[in-house]
Amino acid sequence: MSTLLQVKHLKKYFPTKSGLLHAVDNVSFSIEEGRTLGVVGESGCGKSTLGRVILHLLPATEGQILFDGADISNPTKAQLHNLRRNMQMVFQDPYSSINPRQSVAEIIGEPLKVYKMCKSRDEYNRRVRELMDIVGLPERYEHSYPHELDGGRRQRIGIGRALALNPRFIVCDEPVSALDVSIQAQILNLMMDLQDELNLTYIFVTHDLSVVKHISDDIMVMYLGVVVENSSSKELFGRQLHPYTKALLSAIPRAKLGVRRNRILLKGELASPIEPPKACRFAPRCPYADARCRSCEPELEEVLPGHFVACHQVREINNL
Repeated sequence: MSTLLQVKHLKKYFPTKSGLLHAVDNVSFSIEEGRTLGVVGESGCGKSTLGRVILHLLPATEGQILFDGADISNPTKAQLHNLRRNMQMVFQDPYSSINPRQSVAEIIGEPLKVYKMCKSRDEYNRRVRELMDIVGLPERYEHSYPHELDGGRRQRIGIGRALALNPRFIVCDEPVSALDVSIQAQILNLMMDLQDELNLTYIFVTHDLSVVKHISDDIMVMYLGVVVENSSSKELFGRQLHPYTKALLSAIPRAKLGVRRNRILLKGELASPIEPPKACRFAPRCPYADARCRSCEPELEEVLPGHFVACHQVREINNL
């Protein structure tokens, strides 16, 4: 498989009264075409900001973004207009991300009008109905409005709109977190089916570890703007190497009666993301932290084949 997206040393800082908030700090990764990269971490770790910066919904402070081998770090307005055809986003809240004054057909068909994808009104109507059928929206909802539908159907509208231009890459920003559990499963299965049929590449942002295990090929764990661990989904759930990832996965409830997971409870205060010191950001909460961790920032390194970790103590902790 060829690499579709490559991100190198991406940074996004926000100015505040106290200094620069390092929302995304020196993040690097790549995604092969047709695969899904899950991005997980606590709220405020920068995972949603990362997706928005990649799609140029927010300007990057520094770094390089390569899409299909082309540098798209600083696109012109015309280049960005063309990029939108290949790069789309499904937002977390399906209601706030769509126009409540437009009908289902108008919302899904809007990108077709903006990009003049259809030569006639009949072709436009056929394409809108085709997209509705692809995402599982019956034709009877064509003239319905978002407030008349439930959360699952609203999210299907958002997915249909994202698919309208036949994109190759979609950022999914917690697309099922606002939905009921039964609806979550339907939307996840829909997205996986669409990926197989259309050869889509996803970044799937979530804090739900059960969801990310179900849909992701690879997983990247973020903590306060930096990547602390990155590996295949199977490898990460089979063997976590970073102390933060161990604690994060220990919080997943087990469905088997009588089987308890050894929960790792983190103590200490979160480090400030505003002008952070050159040290491990997890050190204030890490039981293994020493003087080196508090004075030197660890780099992301390949500890095992295809398994990258940013931790000074990783070999001692895991007996590697």
